[in-house]
Amino acid sequence: MPENNPSYALANPLSILLEKPPNDFQKADLLNIIEQKKIERITFHYTALDGRIKELKLPLTSRHQAELILAEGERVDGSSLFRGVVDKGLSDLYVVPEYKTAFFNPFDDCSLDFLCRFLTKDGERAPFALDNILERACRLFRVNTDLDLYALGELEFFLIFERDPDIFTLQNQLAYHEAAPFIKSGEILNEIVRYISKITGAVKYSHSEVGFVDNIESDLDEIQGKTAEQLEVEFIPRPAEEMADILVLARWIIRNVAYKHGCVATFTPKIDEKVAGSGLHFHMALMKNGKNIMTDSDGKLSESALRLIGGLCEYAGSLTAFGNMIASSYLRLSPDHEAPTHICWSDLNRSTLIRVPLGWSDLHNIAKKINPQEEADIDDVESRQTIELRSPDGSALIHLLLAGIVMAAEWAIKNNSSLELAEKFYVRENTFKNKNEIDNFPLLPSSCMESSQILIKKRDLYERDGIFPQSIIEYVAEFLKKEEVALVSQGLMYDIQKIMYKDIHRH
Repeated sequence: MPENNPSYALANPLSILLEKPPNDFQKADLLNIIEQKKIERITFHYTALDGRIKELKLPLTSRHQAELILAEGERVDGSSLFRGVVDKGLSDLYVVPEYKTAFFNPFDDCSLDFLCRFLTKDGERAPFALDNILERACRLFRVNTDLDLYALGELEFFLIFERDPDIFTLQNQLAYHEAAPFIKSGEILNEIVRYISKITGAVKYSHSEVGFVDNIESDLDEIQGKTAEQLEVEFIPRPAEEMADILVLARWIIRNVAYKHGCVATFTPKIDEKVAGSGLHFHMALMKNGKNIMTDSDGKLSESALRLIGGLCEYAGSLTAFGNMIASSYLRLSPDHEAPTHICWSDLNRSTLIRVPLGWSDLHNIAKKINPQEEADIDDVESRQTIELRSPDGSALIHLLLAGIVMAAEWAIKNNSSLELAEKFYVRENTFKNKNEIDNFPLLPSSCMESSQILIKKRDLYERDGIFPQSIIEYVAEFLKKEEVALVSQGLMYDIQKIMYKDIHRH
């Protein structure tokens, strides 16, 4: 996590108290905080196989007890947290706190919280844990390429609440960047961003998104007849393994703030057939010695960036196995909803799988064009160019998805065929004007079953170098198959409404 400036309101409170960045936190620092702030409990958080954050509360009655918890962690039942992967007869795992992740729990004034890593009985990182898989992938990437892969997520979700009187109403699909009083959830979004910012220091911005449903029609009492506003929190690029933890924490915070206000927050891909779905787009940037290398000296995409695009095209179909895990994912991946349907890429175009957004590559201090009276320039401005993968959604197993993206990047840097793929899958025409242009490119999977089949066919892309365990690949493939089989057995194959609402709290 980055160092915060203590003069700013959203700076990390622990960094301010300890006068050091999170990467330098030590056990003694945290013990002092526990005593100084009269902390009653430590709460451990960790990501289980379902992709949701779990917690273990450990009450404190002495310094020795607190020190023991911080030094040794605790024991948990791995067969429950990784059901179907960990054998019940060998189920014990250690959960050990990572000190740099410490934060004050915004929903519990008496708790100091940590993200934890899973260790085996031998003290090694558990090979099947989602965060450990990502850590291995990132380590392989750094060793083999001498680069880092940074990522940022665009976390879209719907906030669902009791309908207000019909005043300052919105129309469907016209809520993008709307402001109060037309958007009613602004104060809740401010609270969400405040908490995420203080804990992670990684929020770039937030806003209302396109989607709006005035009156939800559902057989779920939790949301029936309520209003839904689509919101987005976008993050600042961070190393891929950090971004995964940030996003999982962010989903936990969003749900808790919504619950506190009597609302429902859902990351499900689709809640209305006529309204844009919620994606989880990822931007990627290749970094060398802390510098963005996505552009060349002329401000054009570098060879490394083109390789990354080619690698993502090679992996695209199988990546849906980790990024689009429920039936409604494939209702979102449909034409005319700013979601991709084919494997291709372009500049700026929001209908393609991979997009090259504006990145300040050859423009700096541009505010002076609007403010000619300004005399000072901002120094050391570098390219902020990224490429954006637009297929994933809120059903994603974030750590596995990012691990797959890192594997695609590593493959791309090492294989010259990635440059050929980038050339092959480039869209040269405006697909909004010439919709037939995109039909020349391969389709993304159209169902969970198809995604499962592609994952098994391409499993070597993930299992190479021992990064993804066979058991995890087989678990995900089987999970996707069961998702499809359940639609048939429950008679839901053609009931779009029930498909959309059956997983509003998945992952």
